[in-house]
Amino acid sequence: MKNYLAIDIGASSGRHIIGRVDNGKIALEEVFRFTNSQVRKDGHDCWDIDGLVASVKEGIDAALAKGSVESIGLDTWGVDFVLLDEKGERCSDAVAYRDTRTSGAAEEIEAGVMPFAELYRRTGIQKTSFNTIYQLWALKKEHPEQLERAASFLTVPEYINYRLTGNIVHEYTDSSTTALLDAAKKDWDFDLIEKLGLPKRIFGKLEMPGATVGEYKGVKVVLPAMHDTGSAYLAVPARDDKAVYLSSGTWSLLGVENDKPITTKAACAANFTNEGGAWGRYRFLKNIMGLWMIQSIRRELNGVSYVEGRDGTATVEALRALSDYEKGKEYSFADLSNIARGENSFNIVVDVNDQRFMNPDSMIGEVVKAAAEEGRAPGTIGELMQCVYKSLAECYADAIRTLSDLTGKTYTSVNIVGGGCQDRYLNALTAEATGLEVYTGPIEGTAIGNLIVQMIAAGEFADLGEARAAIVR
Repeated sequence: MKNYLAIDIGASSGRHIIGRVDNGKIALEEVFRFTNSQVRKDGHDCWDIDGLVASVKEGIDAALAKGSVESIGLDTWGVDFVLLDEKGERCSDAVAYRDTRTSGAAEEIEAGVMPFAELYRRTGIQKTSFNTIYQLWALKKEHPEQLERAASFLTVPEYINYRLTGNIVHEYTDSSTTALLDAAKKDWDFDLIEKLGLPKRIFGKLEMPGATVGEYKGVKVVLPAMHDTGSAYLAVPARDDKAVYLSSGTWSLLGVENDKPITTKAACAANFTNEGGAWGRYRFLKNIMGLWMIQSIRRELNGVSYVEGRDGTATVEALRALSDYEKGKEYSFADLSNIARGENSFNIVVDVNDQRFMNPDSMIGEVVKAAAEEGRAPGTIGELMQCVYKSLAECYADAIRTLSDLTGKTYTSVNIVGGGCQDRYLNALTAEATGLEVYTGPIEGTAIGNLIVQMIAAGEFADLGEARAAIVR
């Protein structure tokens, strides 16, 4: 049996998973896991990109120590990037998408470049503060010298591949999250790029998943769907075309797969996005704040800072509002889920997609304030968690109703993949709110989707249908 290595990096952690085909089934073995963190640098929240590269290499060594590997594929979140100069050296920081540098960028582009309705018609990408188009606009204002020096624009996974192989290869699915691609043509919209005053030279030829990047320590490096949601959607073992997909992790990505982008006025108004997928398909989905809220609350309760160097005063103040908070007590995700169950009479719902939850000084404090504005502030950890859980489930239900209106289809099930599918309480609330059957798994959906592309490229499976059948087995 041949071994394939999937490296899946999320906003909080990364993992190296070996996959192989065993009697028609995909078998998995996790061989390495590491923490992904941010640092405060020059006034911005940045990824520790050199630390990420080091962790990726360490995990590959751990995999190779177990035996030969046929190929390596790497995926991460979208939108973030670095710039390289003509010598191939990094000339910008890897600023994290939750950083506030993009404040006002959308309004400035709409006023001076083009209305959002036109931008959406061209790119099919939702309006959200962290889109690469807004990050590059902010960079142009703050550090124009970096763009003047730049020879190449690389998304985060493209940069890590470059550090592994020495080759610059641009991948379609991750690049589609930039809001700089012509959705229909599946290529850079150079007219838009020129209107934005960005250097066209830095945007290179796009390759599709399955292409070879190069080699690292004699092992072939292959492009999966490098945007993690693109990989996760490949692993959904949908039973029919009436299934809604929900990739549940730091973000909740709820939607369906289409052959063509939907860029209508109604889709624009609903702020649904059309992200590029493997084999030229599109993910038509709603980007929902997701488990980020629960992750952030857990970190605050446990005294852990997400960004090294950030002031924690707001958290200290917010914790005083929770009558049952015990300093020094460690809370697991299971603990928080169980505590929420005990407060099912707390019915205050907040808008989880409100910008206030993107990167607050204290998530606990922000949820408490938002709930108070809706009628009642949570006074215990259980009430706080029930508010978040119920709000997420109601948001999923609303998104499915809108999705049905936009596509003209009636959906009968929700298929949840990713780490969030393990949360039985959230799954139950989702079933209750949507009135639909909820199916869960696989947990490591993103890694499996990553492996599927590698395996199809190597001839293990003939196509996606055959690979998805192996997941069901």
